[in-house]
Amino acid sequence: MSDSKLAGQFFDAAIGLLQRVRDEEAASIAAAGAAIADTVEAGGRLFAYGAGHSSLAAQDVVYRAGGLALMNLLTVPGTTGVDVMPATLGSALERVDGLASAVLDSSPAAAGDVLVIISLSGRNALPVEMAQNARALGLKVIGVTSVAYAESTRSRHTSGGFLRDHCDIVLDSKIAIGDAELTAPGIEAPFAPASTVVTSAIMQSMMAAASEALVARGIEPPLLRSGNVDGGHDWNGRVMTEYRERIFYRH
Repeated sequence: MSDSKLAGQFFDAAIGLLQRVRDEEAASIAAAGAAIADTVEAGGRLFAYGAGHSSLAAQDVVYRAGGLALMNLLTVPGTTGVDVMPATLGSALERVDGLASAVLDSSPAAAGDVLVIISLSGRNALPVEMAQNARALGLKVIGVTSVAYAESTRSRHTSGGFLRDHCDIVLDSKIAIGDAELTAPGIEAPFAPASTVVTSAIMQSMMAAASEALVARGIEPPLLRSGNVDGGHDWNGRVMTEYRERIFYRH
């Protein structure tokens, strides 16, 4: 059986996007890592939020072997995954004004903390309001989004703004509008989205930059080990005990 031409084209497209992000967003990724390191050093807490499929990249850095133990998932009920029924409800909730404010007000996030907000389009009310309100509360906001949407689509937020307009640091995923990398004869719709691959890579590169910045300051990064390697559980127990006041996914 011969190799799939389209499968190879998807890998090429994803690799091309990863190379662009690596080269063009290097300074912003380093700045995001430094901001996270600042917060860890100062005793602050770390949060990540994404709606729908954008939540996958947020979840990828929470309670993760090789990841920072202090990264917590900020959850907006009904928007964090596709398990809500019907799945279309999650998309509808992203457009509801006031929801982000209610979630932030009842969350442990506070001034001096970092919130990473992931939204591919950055145009819906939820991520825009989340960024606005987080900054008003004194959080540092890092946005991971595709700037192309802000340049070629209309915002769904009452302010007319996009996620990128309300962040301290913006990381551009370079994903094209529509989030589908391939087209082919006989297939009517574009297909093969790459946003999850690229956005997860951005998140992991940010965590790596943060660890690098902490080590440069003489601080051991509070990283988790795999529970499937010898000594992993003991290591994680020590880290979680030391930082228990800043870890919320155990409570």
